[in-house]
Amino acid sequence: MTQPLKVAMLIQGYLPRIGGAERQLAALAPLLRERGVEIHIITRRYPGLSAFELIDGVPVHRLPIPGPKALASLAYTVTAVPLLLRLRPHLIHAHELLSPTTTAVLSKRILGIPVVTKLLRGGVLGDLAKLKKKPGGLRRLDTFRQQVDAFITISREIDDELADVDIPASRRVFIPNGVDTNRFQPATTAEKKALCQRLNLPQGPLVIFTGRLSPEKRIDDVISVWPAIKQAHSDAALVIVGSGDEATRLETMGGDSVHFMGRIEDVAPYLRCADIFILPSETEGLSNALLEAMACGLASVVTTVGGATDLIAHQQSGWLIPAHAPEAIQAALNTLLDDEQMCRQLGQQARKRIMAEYTLERTADRLRQLYDAVLHRHVADLTASSLGVES
Repeated sequence: MTQPLKVAMLIQGYLPRIGGAERQLAALAPLLRERGVEIHIITRRYPGLSAFELIDGVPVHRLPIPGPKALASLAYTVTAVPLLLRLRPHLIHAHELLSPTTTAVLSKRILGIPVVTKLLRGGVLGDLAKLKKKPGGLRRLDTFRQQVDAFITISREIDDELADVDIPASRRVFIPNGVDTNRFQPATTAEKKALCQRLNLPQGPLVIFTGRLSPEKRIDDVISVWPAIKQAHSDAALVIVGSGDEATRLETMGGDSVHFMGRIEDVAPYLRCADIFILPSETEGLSNALLEAMACGLASVVTTVGGATDLIAHQQSGWLIPAHAPEAIQAALNTLLDDEQMCRQLGQQARKRIMAEYTLERTADRLRQLYDAVLHRHVADLTASSLGVES
């Protein structure tokens, strides 16, 4: 029997803490196992969590984190290296260009194994922007430039940022996030009606947001124009699924005109019940929430940040708007609520786009291909065109 490829995944948090990177890794884990990859998750130990457990058959190692951020980052690195020495992985895959990559590069020097780094976000709140602001950040970036064997980019925005700091194209590999297209799929008319009844949601057109309620998501831009949209479309409903620091303020702002559902573990039924997805963020990587909405056949109104412009052709597979533009949100939503046929066509094309390029299976295949290339020093062969990226 062929020996599994052992990969250590370094990530700031993991289940049950939920974020985009954690959800993506958890979804990919069983598919990577099917492709002969043995994963070990190495993450931080937050209060109430055990030092080690198996989650869906995946070993999760949690390292202690003292109080202050700088001390926590140092502790993560200091405790991760001995663990990696014990695990002896064939390869390290770091998720984010901060502590995980620092730890991976230090371990590479000791173990002599290759390192792959995935950047999670671009823009003003992105990985590179954060790293540059850190003390010694530029020196760390120079070390990463020399030591990281391959940089995974999930959007053209991130790829351009890496090019701007002289990361050669031969070590930049485009592998976008993927989505479970069986779990997230369009509902029939009968299914949608039944779902709305079960979830106690209105039967009229539903506009939905799913995700973390944090300032950069700009949910207030949607809520601020919703009364005017509601006046023109009295049967429409705005549904907000998620929790976060902004929840109380947004609930006060939205009042009774907005349906706040709180944190929901399984958002698929809510998406399948909806008609239009809204994502007004000022910064993103490649939004898992957007992938899920498109897979469900929703017409998506999305700001032109992160990977949205890679995913969506304007007025063909979605509707692109500028960030910080409530009036553009209002115009787009009014247009789609007025034109049911356009709304349906955008959703159908969105589903086709996901099925062609953004399935979880395709992402898992690309990762296994990258791991093999890194181990055999053939990363330069994995050009954007060879991975099926549209130009």
